[in-house]
Amino acid sequence: MNKKKKYGCWHFSDCRVISERLSQKGSMEIFRSVTQSVLGTPHSGTQSSGAETVERLLDRVQSSTLLEDRRDGCRALKALSRKYRLLVGAHGMDTLIQVLESDRSDHEIVNYALETLVNITSDEMFIKDDDDENAGEQESTNIGEQFTEIFIKRVENIGLVMSLMDEFDFKVRFPAMKLLNNLLRNRPKEVQEVILVTPSGVSKLMDMLSDSREIIRNDTLLLLTELTKGNTNLQKIVAFENAFDHLFGIVKAEDLSDGGVVVGDCLGLMLTLLKNNPSNQTFFKEECLNSLTSPWMVKQATVAGQRRKVANVHYMLKLLRILVSPQNSAQAVASCQESNEKLWPFRTSL
Repeated sequence: MNKKKKYGCWHFSDCRVISERLSQKGSMEIFRSVTQSVLGTPHSGTQSSGAETVERLLDRVQSSTLLEDRRDGCRALKALSRKYRLLVGAHGMDTLIQVLESDRSDHEIVNYALETLVNITSDEMFIKDDDDENAGEQESTNIGEQFTEIFIKRVENIGLVMSLMDEFDFKVRFPAMKLLNNLLRNRPKEVQEVILVTPSGVSKLMDMLSDSREIIRNDTLLLLTELTKGNTNLQKIVAFENAFDHLFGIVKAEDLSDGGVVVGDCLGLMLTLLKNNPSNQTFFKEECLNSLTSPWMVKQATVAGQRRKVANVHYMLKLLRILVSPQNSAQAVASCQESNEKLWPFRTSL
């Protein structure tokens, strides 16, 4: 499809041309000339002012010998990365990656660089500020996907993000997780293939399920769900990293069937790991079926928690349904039916 996606005065094809020309010649003068050629002579100073501001900030981050100056530049780029997402993404991605590589010992500047990359790769539609000449116009939903494609062309960038997740500091680990989640949502197959061959890649993600900070643990659930969608090999690796034990532990800690959305996320991840995966289904039936069907899994719900309880029990029934699905082999279904006595406590507790 050659149809151009419009963003204010910018188009994706223009963005790609700019990015390619800058990477070939590496000159900030080209930045200015190409920006003017694409935007034309603006009727107001909004667009040109934005381009010039981004240019100055990038030059500051690239050339300053003082860490404090580079840090301030990255902070300002982060602040502009929603309103001027195309400008910051098209011209600043290489600079931001360089910051992650060369200044990673300074967690503050790494945080600003990661948060900026999160903004430009997001699938969220940002509304422009009121002072923009096209105020209220929504940008294309594909812009985050386009920048993700540019980011992962160098596969080492994915490894860089994963290495930053090794940092325990919240202001580094959390935005690194958000960035990897964006990459997985926008380009799942390509990112899955890289993580699959990354040494200890899955193990690092599984370790974060044990993070004492709930927001990290909860986002890890979403990250693992995105990672394993439609990839049988990754599903097997995650399952044999004791994923089911981890997940049932979280479910129990979150008040079982009366738990909130986190319980639903745990059960949803289990569904992803089991769907169309006979190996994981066999493993689950032999090792984890008792955990799912034990009477303590389904508690008497309060009135306030009734709706969430229904959703969670629905997830549990879906898990059981997968194990006896007609799509499974007759032998697998028969094996599960032989364990029918384990289901009686579950059925009588509903």
